[in-house]
Amino acid sequence: MKKSIMWMVSAAAVLLLAGCGGKKPVLNIYNWADYVDEDKLAEFAEEFGCRVVVDTFDSNESMYAKLKAGAAGYDVIFPSSYMAAVMYEQGMLLPLDHTKLLNIKNLDPAFGAMLLDKKQVYSVPYCFSYTGIGYRNDRLEQPPTSWDIFADAALAGRTTLLNDIRETIGAALIKLGYPLNSTDEKQIEEAADLVIQWKKNIAKFDSEQYKTGIDSGEFTVVQGYSSDILMVAAENENISIAFPEEGMVACFDDMVIPASCDNPELAYAFINFMCRPETAAANMEWNYGRIPNLPAYELIDAEIRENEAIFLSEDVLAKCRMIEDVGEAISLYSKAWDRIKAAQ
Repeated sequence: MKKSIMWMVSAAAVLLLAGCGGKKPVLNIYNWADYVDEDKLAEFAEEFGCRVVVDTFDSNESMYAKLKAGAAGYDVIFPSSYMAAVMYEQGMLLPLDHTKLLNIKNLDPAFGAMLLDKKQVYSVPYCFSYTGIGYRNDRLEQPPTSWDIFADAALAGRTTLLNDIRETIGAALIKLGYPLNSTDEKQIEEAADLVIQWKKNIAKFDSEQYKTGIDSGEFTVVQGYSSDILMVAAENENISIAFPEEGMVACFDDMVIPASCDNPELAYAFINFMCRPETAAANMEWNYGRIPNLPAYELIDAEIRENEAIFLSEDVLAKCRMIEDVGEAISLYSKAWDRIKAAQ
């Protein structure tokens, strides 16, 4: 299962795959970094006679802001479910024609209750992930059991928190025993106060470089996306992932077609291709995430299938809190986030 660690390539890099002929149609994808098997992208390009261009983002909010500012030309985007819901409500996404997505029949029904778009009206779930605690097992005597690890002064300068408004404030809300999707101003402000306490010990807020940092030993503990941490751990036995006892933020990242799509037929073909069992299996082995494709489970390597950090137990899954759109209360989160960033 060893492979080169693609996250060492800059997340801002644009990946050009297959075919340089100017006459070929182009599929433009906007995605998280290191999320889809490069070989599968090349296979799609070969099969459908096109070029694939991948641009990347590091948070839902930055992706959304870019699109609202006028960025266009993308054919398939991979937002988290809560952001996909916002985008659809604002007319930014096409409703999906299921006659062009026959492979969605492969979706794992066990996740049905967790989906925000349960009938795939505008999105198709790509990958389930959660936000855990990555740590250097060669430096800590015991695995972290709580979000309190970020308040440990002994780790000052050796920890990072995600540069993500909902993930980081969300972890604090969970720690305080409040709903992840709280719309209560007092609760959100208390969560901001807690993040400010954590901030005193962190090296920085970061959603990308923490992976290379924990791998090199620059950082000892990080808040990170499960697939990111597990990809690094696959290459470095000194890295593990922990499930905080209070609970974890979780979500699906979805595949959607923006209303401004230039090549809708190619976009449909790509989403349908991604739902093939063999494609889903390859992507699970690539990104170490749980792709909800039932027949794909039989095709993946035993190392993936038996990894309890990917195929979570019922007890751990019960601790996952699904992130949802909070409507107008997002202004409360933005206000709290500004205060967090300004705090010394």
